[in-house]
This record gives sequence, C-alpha cells and structure tokens, in this order.
Amino acid sequence: MKVVCIIPARYGSTRFPGKPLALINGKPMIEHVTAQAHKALSPTKVVVATDDERISRVVQNCGYEAVITDSHHRSGTERCAQALEMLEEDFDLVINIQGDEPFIDPQQIDDLARLFDNEKVEIATLMLKTPAEKGLHNPNMVKVVTGTDGKALYFSRAPIPFPRDAADEANSFFMKHIGIYAYRSHVLKQIVKLPPGTLEDIEKLEQLRWLENGFSIYVSETFVENISVDTPEDLSKIINR
Repeated sequence: MKVVCIIPARYGSTRFPGKPLALINGKPMIEHVTAQAHKALSPTKVVVATDDERISRVVQNCGYEAVITDSHHRSGTERCAQALEMLEEDFDLVINIQGDEPFIDPQQIDDLARLFDNEKVEIATLMLKTPAEKGLHNPNMVKVVTGTDGKALYFSRAPIPFPRDAADEANSFFMKHIGIYAYRSHVLKQIVKLPPGTLEDIEKLEQLRWLENGFSIYVSETFVENISVDTPEDLSKIINR
C-alpha cells in the first residue's frame, strides 16, 4: 500500500495560538512531530497540512513538505481530506497524526498501517490501558470500549465501562483513546461529507459521526503513552521535566 502521513497544523488554536511553532529544545513543535513521522517505516510520504504561511515556511525550511489548506475546516480530518486532494499522487491509506504530539512513537504509525492488511478495516485508531485513578472521570480523557473483533463499540468522555461498585473501581482500568487515525483514502473522502451526528453533538467527538453512519473503527492497543500539548502549561511541563 502507498501510505501518506498527514499532520494537520493550524495556527489559531483557541487555548494556545501559534502552538505548532512553540519551541521545544530549540526546535518548533511541528518539526519534532514531522521528524518522528519520518522515522516510521510505512509512510511513502509525510506532509504537513496547515492554514498558515508561517507554519508552512518553517516546515519547508526544515526540509519537509507542507501544503496550505483552507482556514474554515472544523477538524483535522477535514484538513487531511483537502491535503489528500492537493497531492499529485494516489494513496491507499492516510494516517492523520496530531500536530501537538512532538514525541509520537513511530512504531504506533506502523502498527496502525499493519491493521489494514485486513481488508475489512476502513478506519483505525489506538487505545492505551490506563488505571482508573488516572482519568476515568476526567471528561477531557476520551475512553473507548471494543468488541471481541477489535472494533470500537463506543467512544465517550464519560466513564466506560462504568464500575458500578466502589470496590470494582479501585481495581479497574479503562482504555484511553489515543487520537491518531488511519483511513483508507476512499473512506476518508466519504466521512468528511457526512453531516454532524446526534452523538457527536452531545459528546463533541467527531469519531461518533462515523460510527453513527455505519463505518467500522478498528482499535489496536498501544503500550506507549504519548505526550500531547494542549496548553502553554503542558508545554512548560515538557520543557521542565
């Protein structure tokens, strides 16, 4: 398969404007993400999809590829879809890497790509087994439950599965969703045309739109916890750790 890794990177983050250009060890965050993606074995191409000339310039000055996409996109998925259309190549598989995970493990990228050896896989993502005390009740930490076939049953900000008894919660764990996605190219083109769904509106989770519309999301377990940067405080923790 021909695989492209696309890294959506917009400038105007509400909580952290200019985040892709924030410096970590003297290098812009987007350079760290792109360099990690290039270490994976599966991608044929790695490209940053941004709405800002400043980010594009930095990426290209680092020797990497970038495309300028529209500024109106509501999600990284939509930005990836436009970037795919702009590339002058056909790809079988698109891997959407968050632009705020400067230390993403290249092995996770390859693990996702391998899932598509199964022709039934349309969309894939990752999960991490996490003790309950580390975020079961944190709505900013998305949880996922899967069936025995590896397909996602549901994603939620609520505790799922919910431990009914306090004793059960003390010894329980949940599967934390890791926000890296892979899609077959034709599937990506379909899902960005879908209108927002009821569950998505309630939970504010885009992937629920895909489930509501009958698309399967396969979930592979990872054993690496990524460090994402959502706020300046997150960046400070990384720099000072």
